[in-house]
Amino acid sequence: MHDKYLIEISVESVEAAAAAERGRASRIEFCSNTRIGGTTPSVELLRAVRERVRVPIFSMVRPRGGDFFYSESEFETMRRDIDAAKECGMDGVVLGLLTADGEIDVERSAQLVERARPLPVTFHRAFDECRDLHRSLEDVIATGATRLLTSGGKPTAPEALEMLGELVRVAEKRLIVMPGSGIHAGNIREVIQKTRACEYHAGLSSVVANATVGVRVFEEEVRKLATALRDCE
Repeated sequence: MHDKYLIEISVESVEAAAAAERGRASRIEFCSNTRIGGTTPSVELLRAVRERVRVPIFSMVRPRGGDFFYSESEFETMRRDIDAAKECGMDGVVLGLLTADGEIDVERSAQLVERARPLPVTFHRAFDECRDLHRSLEDVIATGATRLLTSGGKPTAPEALEMLGELVRVAEKRLIVMPGSGIHAGNIREVIQKTRACEYHAGLSSVVANATVGVRVFEEEVRKLATALRDCE
């Protein structure tokens, strides 16, 4: 039996990943440095989380914090990090590149999507920095990415439900639009009703201060969110 809705949980430690799995997360986004939006985790961490967790794991591929316009050497690092993610048994990768003008870098993103095959690629919230989200949606689709993680151009998804719903509608089956940021058990029903998305992303930082220190609390919040999501089916 397949769930109608999927919930992806973002974590930066093996312990938090295991807690998210126990809480019935559908998928893990694994990264380091979540306070700056996430960067590429080490190979050692990727191997450790793969040994510990059975649900699908998507690895962040981001060489540094800050903007999403990368030098040639940083781009080459991303290529190597994709290879490492594949070698470590990851189920997908998460990345995003912009041009110097703040638009989707279609050409180089497409190269990384091709590099990642057969793994699916999620284009992350670099998208939310673009000026024209409708045009940028078409650009992300042109990269060959499988899904788009977005808060609709706002700091959190609940602030942009109308835009998110429109992106879901326009993308149709060409791309999975996955609302993320600020989503938790208390608001997921409204987010579902207004966006009609099938996949959702949460880090739960708004309800859990530190997933590593408060693993039990984190696990319970994931379970609450997963339960609320399934109650909407």
